[in-house]
Amino acid sequence: MSSFRDIFHSRADKDGVFFREIKNILGFRPGDLSIYEMAFTHRSSQIKTNDGEILNYERLEFLGDAILGAVIAAHLFKKVPSGNEGYLTKMRSKVVSREHLNELGRDLDLIRFVRSSIPLDNFGLNIHGNIFEALVGAIYLDKGFKSCEKFIQKRVIKPYVDIEKLEGKITSYKSLIIEWCQKHKKKFDFVVYDDTGNDTVKHFAVKLKIDDVNIAKARATSKKKAEERAAKRAYYKLQSKINQTENK
Repeated sequence: MSSFRDIFHSRADKDGVFFREIKNILGFRPGDLSIYEMAFTHRSSQIKTNDGEILNYERLEFLGDAILGAVIAAHLFKKVPSGNEGYLTKMRSKVVSREHLNELGRDLDLIRFVRSSIPLDNFGLNIHGNIFEALVGAIYLDKGFKSCEKFIQKRVIKPYVDIEKLEGKITSYKSLIIEWCQKHKKKFDFVVYDDTGNDTVKHFAVKLKIDDVNIAKARATSKKKAEERAAKRAYYKLQSKINQTENK
């Protein structure tokens, strides 16, 4: 199999723009630029090894996800010595939520580096978080765990991880609504109904019923997203009632 350096060479120039911009983001000099090339290569680019294997950022994304979770878990373990397993798990989930990772990727404008045969405007929001995780994976391969830890401290923990704010952050309105309904013995149901929209892309329409009363409805390109949107609208509609019952 060809090495990364053999395959990715168009921007792997120590004097080039890619090198300078990656260095600014990392805060240190990258070693093997070809690894960072792969971190921004979408499978649609069809770059292959001599053995015909398609190379893209997905394996690096997997690696980066694991490392990011480990560093955040260690930080929370030290920062909140009184936190039990459930609390620490929930807090870590808030930090590494897809929404938050997408925000991190957007803030660094990582999408400008992506190589793809698909127009960037056609990608969903998750591309930002995916390539952020791939970048973490690339740092690990290039420089090791310590450099990954320093990068995550600088780019994630210091600017974004505020324990008090995280405790109040809602990552899933659907889970919150379901927990509230179960706790207070309320019947709930997410009902999919016929979507009458004229969108070219198929949409799902969902109604959230609590105790057989229609509380909120929403549309989205997937059933899961539609349920989450309906739950979010229901939460804000019922927020005062939810807060009153939870504070008793």
